[in-house]
Order: sequence, then structure tokens, then C-alpha cells
Amino acid sequence: MKFIFLAFMTFISLSLSGQEKFPDGTPIPDWFRDNKQVQIEAFGEKYVITDFGVVNDSALLQTDKIQAVIDKAAQNGGTVIIPKGTYLSGALFFKPKTHLYLEKGAVLKGSDDISNFPVVNTRMEGQTLKYFAALVNADGVDGFTISGEGTINGNGLRYWKSFWLRRTVIPKCTNMDELRPRLVYISNCKDVQISGVNLINSPFWTTHLYRCNRVKLLNLHISSPYAPVKAPSTDAVDIDVCQDVLIKNCYMSVNDDAVALKGGKGPWADQDPNNGGNRNIIIEDCTYGFCHSALTCGSESIHNHNIVLRRCKVQNASRLLWLKMRPDTPQSYEYILVEDVTGNAKSFLVVKPWTQFFDLKGRQDPPMSYSNYITMRNIQFECNVFFDVQKSDQYKLNHFVFENLQIKAKNDKCDKSIIPVFGWKNVSVEKIVEMSAAK
Repeated sequence: MKFIFLAFMTFISLSLSGQEKFPDGTPIPDWFRDNKQVQIEAFGEKYVITDFGVVNDSALLQTDKIQAVIDKAAQNGGTVIIPKGTYLSGALFFKPKTHLYLEKGAVLKGSDDISNFPVVNTRMEGQTLKYFAALVNADGVDGFTISGEGTINGNGLRYWKSFWLRRTVIPKCTNMDELRPRLVYISNCKDVQISGVNLINSPFWTTHLYRCNRVKLLNLHISSPYAPVKAPSTDAVDIDVCQDVLIKNCYMSVNDDAVALKGGKGPWADQDPNNGGNRNIIIEDCTYGFCHSALTCGSESIHNHNIVLRRCKVQNASRLLWLKMRPDTPQSYEYILVEDVTGNAKSFLVVKPWTQFFDLKGRQDPPMSYSNYITMRNIQFECNVFFDVQKSDQYKLNHFVFENLQIKAKNDKCDKSIIPVFGWKNVSVEKIVEMSAAK
């Protein structure tokens, strides 16, 4: 018990020090402080797609012609340039030594016909399986970049309407039962940067990173609507078995989680070599519009370590921090820091069992899960519910810190007994009748 207490006090000390360290005390590498956007002049020859027979026509499908330009760029290395105009395409596959640049006013528009997206071996919802390729795909393309001032538009309206229609007929259908592509899928890559562009109207997840190291998402606008037609499961960024990821100066407003940490699901998920944890993730200086959660661990997640959300503005979110505790999956969420945040959400902190599509697959001893060393500090926030945390025999919560919080909440209750070691310093929770209107 003495060791646990000393470790907890060390954690608090590190949290207070102001040093550039991850929550577990390890130094944050200089890589996270180098936020220059790439310059395509460094990547060799430029391949403007209209120089190779692609025309500015939002209704003409030109997948094969655009792919041919990518293939040509791959021969000697270079950047595929999307000039001003709108270009309709199905799935595109970038190759080693290639990059994508979208000029101001350029739109790469996804087809709303699923047959234009081949079925491939890929990763979806914590599983490695056959599913549809994304609009933009890069697998094993170290150094891959997407940059510019243009837009990748998933053209998702037809998919969204089809999804909700299917739900009226088959209420228990899953996300993957309604066939639709993601916008950007990057897998097995190192030293990736996506910067400056608009990623909008994805049919499914917007940006999915799988088994990637050293990824920077800089100055992006990521959005999908929640009205008049909801864009279901259009997560802004899904981080899946990745290490060293920086999300900085981005705007995110989507009809699901803004940043979701994934990595696998199922009673033996931690034994599957395709699965894994996320480590050293920083989300900073971002602005959030409507979303289900600013930061979510789960639901397909087994281990998240050193996760930082800081210096962000949140408006009209459903949750600030959401720890989805899945009863059929062994999970460990540890060393998570949320600090220097302002704004509002329906809930400040949510920790509850996540039982959607629960399946122990015959396992007789349900796996135990853990959330440890969770710190929320230096936050001014309005919410309906301050402490939306449920006790459960399926998981253990410990070593939480609330510090320098100025909270206004309709439900100001906090049951500290749920968390055995709970640091609490300079916390003000004012009960209010109604939340202020989102600005």
C-alpha cells in the first residue's frame, strides 16, 4: 500500500511540474514540437492529374486515370497534384515514394457507388478482415503525406440515408452491415503527415490509422453533419495500434467520436498479433464542434498508454472524456491527461460498461479491465453531468486526479468512493439549472 501511495504522489508531482513529459514521466521527444507542414518541392517531380487526361468533371468517374497517375509517380517518386476543380473517384492506392497534394479549390470527390471500392484485406472495428477499401489508401508507404488547401469529400449522403433506412428495417444491424467506405486509411506506415486539407462528408470513419508510427495531423478541418441527415460513425480520427501520434491545430466536428483509440476487441483480443495498444498520443490546440466525445478510449481497444489532450476548446460535444469499458474484452487505459480545456459538453467524464454487441465467444471467465492514472486539470467547463461514472465488478478504477477545475453542472454529484485513490485539489463544482448556449 505504501508503494502505491508513493507512486501516486510521484504521478501528481509530475502532473504539477509543468515539464514536457508524458503522464508516466518519460520525456516528450522533440519530434512532437516540430510542426512544420511539408513542402512538396522536397518530394521530386510533380504529377498534375489534368496533364494525364483527367478532366474537371464532378459527375465523371475517373478512378483508373487517377490511379495511373499515382502508378507513374511511384516509378521515380513524386507528388500527385489535384488542381482546382472537382474529380470523382473510387478507391485510390498510393505507393511508396508517392504523395498527394490538393491545390486550393481542388476537390477529390468519392463515388457514392460502393462497387467502386474493392473488397480488400483491411482493418475495421477492432478486427482484421475483408472489407471495402477507403477512398484514399496508403499501406506500407513510409513518409507518405497529404497536404495542400483543397478538400477530400467523401460524398456520403447516399450512404447515410441508406444506413438509416436499413436501421428502420433491421434495428440491430451493425455499422458494417451497411456497406460503405472510409475516407482515408493509412496502415503500416512511418513518418506520415496529413496537413492543411479539408476532410469532409465521409461515408464511414474519416481518418483511420492502423499500425503506424510517427504520424502528424496538422491544421486539418474534419467534419460531417449531424443534421438534417446524421452521418453515422464518421469518427474524425481513429488511432488503431499506433505509437507517436500528434493531432494539432485541427477542427473536428463529426457525428460520432472526434478522436477514438482502438486496438482490438473480444475475450482473447490481447492474444491476437493483429491487435495491440496505442502509446504516446498528443492532441493539442484543437477546436471541437459537435461530436459524441472529444476523446474516447474504446470500444474496440485493449491498451492505451500516455494519452494527452491539452489546450483545446470544446463546444457542443456529448462528452469530454469517455472510457468505454467493454465487458467482453481485456482493457487497460492508463496515464491519460486532459488539461487546459474550456467549453461545454453533456458530460465531463464518462466511465461505464459498453455492452453493445457483447460476445464472450464461450469464454467462462469474463476478462477484468483497468483504468489507472487518469488526470483532469486546469479546466473551465459547463456540462449536464459532471461525474458520469458507474461502478462495476468487470473493471477496476484507481489513481484519478481532479485538480484546478471550475465546473458548472446541472448534476454536480461525484461519488469519490468508486475510485479508491482519488486526488482532489482546488475543484469547484457549481450547480446550475441550465447550461449556457454553445458559442
